[in-house]
Amino acid sequence: MKQVLWFRRDLRINDSAILANAKDEVLPIFIFDKNILDKFSKDDKRVTFIYKSVLQLKEDLKEIGLDLAIFYSTPIEIFETLKNQGFDSILCSIDFDNYAKKRDEEINKIIPMQTFTDSFITHPNNCLKKDNTPYKVFTPYYKSLEFIWESESLVLFERNKNLKKIEFDYDFIPTLEDMGFNEQKLPEFLEKSADELINEFSLKISEYQEGRDFFYKNATSNLAVHLRFGLISPRELFNKIKKMRAIKSQKDFYIRELFWREFYNYILFHFPKSEFENLNDIKVNWNKDETIFQKWCEGNTGVPLIDAAMRYFNLTGTMHNRLRMIVSSYLTKNLLIDWKKGEEYFASKLLDYEASSNIGSWQWAASTGADAVPYFRVFNPYLQSAKFDKEAVFIKSVIPELKDVNAKLIHSENGVQSNIFLDYPKQLVSIEYSRNRAIEEFKRANNEKY
Repeated sequence: MKQVLWFRRDLRINDSAILANAKDEVLPIFIFDKNILDKFSKDDKRVTFIYKSVLQLKEDLKEIGLDLAIFYSTPIEIFETLKNQGFDSILCSIDFDNYAKKRDEEINKIIPMQTFTDSFITHPNNCLKKDNTPYKVFTPYYKSLEFIWESESLVLFERNKNLKKIEFDYDFIPTLEDMGFNEQKLPEFLEKSADELINEFSLKISEYQEGRDFFYKNATSNLAVHLRFGLISPRELFNKIKKMRAIKSQKDFYIRELFWREFYNYILFHFPKSEFENLNDIKVNWNKDETIFQKWCEGNTGVPLIDAAMRYFNLTGTMHNRLRMIVSSYLTKNLLIDWKKGEEYFASKLLDYEASSNIGSWQWAASTGADAVPYFRVFNPYLQSAKFDKEAVFIKSVIPELKDVNAKLIHSENGVQSNIFLDYPKQLVSIEYSRNRAIEEFKRANNEKY
């Protein structure tokens, strides 16, 4: 038996479904997919991170007697080339976004594919209501999986140690420059392994439930990117969290966050159209003003917290979860701009971009998706910055022209604009007016639904 082991977003040898289920002769491969990379800018930090991770995977595979063939092409071209070399099947982990599904349908026609649930703990088909329909609200969904999250550990995949490496040209490795990218300096946390980050998080997990909301603190796990690209599996992360020396409720709070990730993947699987349209069938009259949208993208809205969050995002490709909620609420409610535009912009830069979580989170903020925030709840960015960054530490660190401004002024609507010595953008819209406008529009849209 000859099998292709197609690594995609499972860049590890531990707890690997494909290494556990593979048999006999194997060809491990990774494809830098032109269909995806052609949409990226040449300074995209994710490509540098993936590239380094793929090279590390190659070294890890060598240590267990295998290797990794690395390609820069389209999957169809690669498998058309491989199909006449006697391969029985392709083993890979499964993805549920639109591009992945279409890609895999095409590849399965060339060489039969075996897919495994390896990027998530559960398969979406394994958790349905009694009437065999999917959940659309997180809490009952989560409660139905109590038998998983209450367990002390999950069973991990054991690697088949009898695999044989197929003879192949493993020496060719395309450079970043070959693929049209420039190597980027990565944030410090991405230079660390998943285990190093887990060790660091173990020292602060007791403060996670409260501290995670304060975006000027480093209170989160910083593991989202590693989880997204499979440098650690969600099962192994689950087990490591459970073993930490902390109160059960503190560990369970983090585990619950892991299951929000599962939930959004579940929603995308059962409601694939939600990738492109409102999950709740409402027709919102969105604001089509491109100039306003661009000011949001650039961080020139006149609201210091929104501007700092977006400027930091543009520089680093990272954004604290609470800031994601605030800037998405501001875009979809205060500016009344379609969530799909915000989702697309995040997709172009977010280091931990995952289609299901990004789509689900944006539809949550826009009150159009599963278990979404009620449309009449609109974040006030000034109250949020005062509550979670009282001294404006984050804002001042990102916007140097505000570093000597009194924090209370920063947390007051039009406060920084009142300083005649500051050349700061005017607010695009008043918070109270835009909040009321959004509520009226969403009320109309929801009433017309019925």
